Amino acid sequence: MPLGSPTYSDVVAAAGRLDGVAHRTPVLSSRLLDSMVGAQVRLKCESLQRMGAFKFRGAYNALARLDPAHRAAGVVSYSSGNHAQAVALAASLLGMPATIVMPHDAPQAKLDATLGYGGRVVQYDRYDGDPAVIAGGIAAERGSVFVPPFDHPDVIAGQGTATRELLAEVSALDALYVPLGGGGLLSGACVVAAAIAPGCRVYGVEPEAGDDGRQSLAAGTIVTIPTPRTIADGAQTTRLGDFTFPIIRAGVDGILTATDDELVDTMKLLYTYLKIVVEPTGCLALAAVRRLAREEPEKVYGRRIGVVLSGGNIDLGRFVDLVSA
Repeated sequence: MPLGSPTYSDVVAAAGRLDGVAHRTPVLSSRLLDSMVGAQVRLKCESLQRMGAFKFRGAYNALARLDPAHRAAGVVSYSSGNHAQAVALAASLLGMPATIVMPHDAPQAKLDATLGYGGRVVQYDRYDGDPAVIAGGIAAERGSVFVPPFDHPDVIAGQGTATRELLAEVSALDALYVPLGGGGLLSGACVVAAAIAPGCRVYGVEPEAGDDGRQSLAAGTIVTIPTPRTIADGAQTTRLGDFTFPIIRAGVDGILTATDDELVDTMKLLYTYLKIVVEPTGCLALAAVRRLAREEPEKVYGRRIGVVLSGGNIDLGRFVDLVSA
């Protein structure tokens, strides 16, 4: 059956599949953070999701939709780490074998977790290889199902459940800021916001060193860039997806960026004042809001702002090195 663009009904159906399986992650606030930004900020803590990131939502939803024959054949995917863990865990819960193509420099914690969930890992050089081609070849050879990390309607629908939960808990928001890599999380947010919160502006945030999303919006077509060199390893994507780009193009109000230094500073703030560990990629959205508060305060002052903290998977040593520098 041909795949179509996901709808809000698909997100609702995904929420049903995830009910009792995924965590309904907390929404945190901080009076200090509100005073720093000059706005009411609500943080959707997907860093506290199963396997430590929002990726579990999309992976489980996609795999749960497979029929018994496809489940028996197993799943193949590729990922810098969080989707790898998500696929491995979801496959384990559903009784499926899973193989994930991961870069050789993936964070050790993400590699160890993927293996711990029962996934088989094939490594490659992220600066000299195409993981989609490698994963596609393995899937074809084995007759397995290929589930990409972001560019799939069922993955997008699953990711959209995070925004649906946030909006259900905090009611009206003036703006929502979402990390952007390949676009699964952001496109899911766009689908949900358009359906149930049309007055909420939606912004994606990507690493300053890897602004292919911003370039793509400006060009009106998908722009491919070299693998960006950034500490935000979850957003070291080179292009938006064929499914995610049109949804994002139609639904976002803008794409912002954050520097590596801003990500580290935001990691420090979240650990110091909210006592939570968030990986660099997970800090993208809040880092951008903090920059707006400094440079363009009129865009955030007095607003009700939602921020997705997308993941918390980082090696302890790496976290200490970054926040103590």
